[in-house]
Amino acid sequence: MVRASFDKLKSFCENEGFKGWDPYDGLNSCVIQKTPLGKSRFLRLVWIQLFKRSPINLRNLFFVKKDYNPKGLGLFLIGYCNLYKKEKDPKLLETIDFLASEIMKLRTKSYKHYCWGYNFDWQARAFFQPKYTPTVVATTFISEALIEAYRITNNRKYLEATISASKFIQADLNRSFDSDGDFTFSYSPLDKTQVYNAGLLGAKQLSMVYSFIKDENLLKIAKSVINYVCKKQNKDGSWAYGTLPYHQWVDNFHTGYNLECIKIYQDISGDLSYKHNLLKGMSYYLNTFFTEEGLSKYYNNQTYPIDIHSPAQLVVTLYKNENLTSNKKLVDNVLNWTIDNMQTKKGYFIYQKRKFFSSRIPYIRWAQAWMFYALSYYLLDDE
Repeated sequence: MVRASFDKLKSFCENEGFKGWDPYDGLNSCVIQKTPLGKSRFLRLVWIQLFKRSPINLRNLFFVKKDYNPKGLGLFLIGYCNLYKKEKDPKLLETIDFLASEIMKLRTKSYKHYCWGYNFDWQARAFFQPKYTPTVVATTFISEALIEAYRITNNRKYLEATISASKFIQADLNRSFDSDGDFTFSYSPLDKTQVYNAGLLGAKQLSMVYSFIKDENLLKIAKSVINYVCKKQNKDGSWAYGTLPYHQWVDNFHTGYNLECIKIYQDISGDLSYKHNLLKGMSYYLNTFFTEEGLSKYYNNQTYPIDIHSPAQLVVTLYKNENLTSNKKLVDNVLNWTIDNMQTKKGYFIYQKRKFFSSRIPYIRWAQAWMFYALSYYLLDDE
């Protein structure tokens, strides 16, 4: 069932040329860009939320075009690398090189070091990000993809790009310190927010690069970030999204990010200081966010919306923590429910199921790239 689902999704994404819309791309509309509406922070927030939450796709009406999303391409690239590891099909190498080459072209060139952002302006409650503003999240996912491409193709430029990206994280992101001198990274160079998964993704990136260049300072920085975030872990094993008053929710897939990043640091460094944090966090994650029927809850205290990102991250979190096989029944229940209820006849996955309606818009990064990425890990593990 999973292989058939993956093949249908693969055909859809290839037919689309890996281009598409995004939940947050409403500000790409010329209506908001070329009118006074775009100058208001409040109206930008409203506009984005309208496009994101509407079950009706407003993008053609307001001239929002399908496009490459750099992070989406990174997720697809990891998926094709996983597929190549399993099948060794030479044709897959062409797609791997194509995706990696497009990613290299899409770097944000206004910064000295390699880095990546999104293909749309983005207004959040905490900050405004112009199109292609580099973020630690996009940069880390893309760097991991380029590392995987390097391992398969031995093309040195992919590794050099991700080494350069580690310098961006060290040099251009802002740091927020606690009373012990530990710190976390900002989401981008333009803000000073303390979002826990964003800081941990930066630590993950530095750890991955350390495995190639053996610069001990990278692990020192990564450890400081992990110290900072693990001190913020709640007694029950959960984490809030961040430190701001309106970032106090606890959600599914960002918890999965946290567990993945800490485990990768632990595996590369050999530092077992956070083993208890991982065990406590994993127990909370598995026991809180997934039902026996296979539903993936978004928040710790409510089921809806059921967001496609949540079942996708479950597969990745468990694979990276080396316990996908031991949780096979849960994963199969979740994937079976997700495929039955969220994959369309055309092969693409819908974005969200809400209590009374669903958003069926075929978002390329948030839904298709994430499920492609996740299912590729499931197939890779199914030896």
